[in-house]
Amino acid sequence: MTVEASYEWCTRVARAKAKNFYYSFLLLPRPERRAMCAVYAFMRYCDDLSDEEGIADRAAAIAQWRADLEAALAGRAPEHPLWPAFSDAVERFRIPHEYFYEMIEGVSSDLAPRAIGTFDELYDYCYHVASVVGLTIIHIFGFEDPAALIYAEKCGIAFQLTNILRDIREDSEKHRRYIPAEDFERFEVSQETFRPEDKFRKLMAFEADRARKYYRESSPLIPMIHPQSRPSLRALIGIYSALLDRIVDSNYDVLTRRIRVPGWQKIWILVKSFV
Repeated sequence: MTVEASYEWCTRVARAKAKNFYYSFLLLPRPERRAMCAVYAFMRYCDDLSDEEGIADRAAAIAQWRADLEAALAGRAPEHPLWPAFSDAVERFRIPHEYFYEMIEGVSSDLAPRAIGTFDELYDYCYHVASVVGLTIIHIFGFEDPAALIYAEKCGIAFQLTNILRDIREDSEKHRRYIPAEDFERFEVSQETFRPEDKFRKLMAFEADRARKYYRESSPLIPMIHPQSRPSLRALIGIYSALLDRIVDSNYDVLTRRIRVPGWQKIWILVKSFV
């Protein structure tokens, strides 16, 4: 497959699957937008390996994907529509290769049922599944000050904490509990039933405040990246912040429904970010 055709394939994947990310991609210049789609397609495939039905041996599938990544980065791209665009984007924007291996490590950690004990454990998990994504994409956004890497890491933590609050019911059904056990104990909430309800809401408020702290701490990142990329990052942060706001405004009604940012609000955020 040609590089051009590969980028087109990655763009179709991002348009179909990247419910929050893709809106922000639209504000980027074409080279950066296509690179973001290529990186997203890689991340999406990794994530699907741990969740998608019909994969008999997930550990073997992830091991094969890691081997394919190694071959692609060495210039021996396997037969898959992702690799030509992915390899081009990695080389063009000089993205450190270790980030992609850390993404795979994070996905691998979800293969078995898990229960997080402490916030230190949760931070490490969030780093591997989300912060490394932030560290990857700011190379596409462009930056000069190495301190941007610190703020990108914090931004990834904020995004993943938001995802965890939104997905608590779905994750529990898959025997994955990411809110630390120490927090359940602190607020006297059952990890199995999420009751009593009033204390569960207090627990969720505590976790939401923790996420907001990381949004605040990552705020210096926007002026650090190249000017043409700032609207995209503003939109991305705006959409995820709006998701957190909607979780809070629902009074943490995450056990009976999935909280979403509606399309009209995402478009409004795009307009504000661009202006």
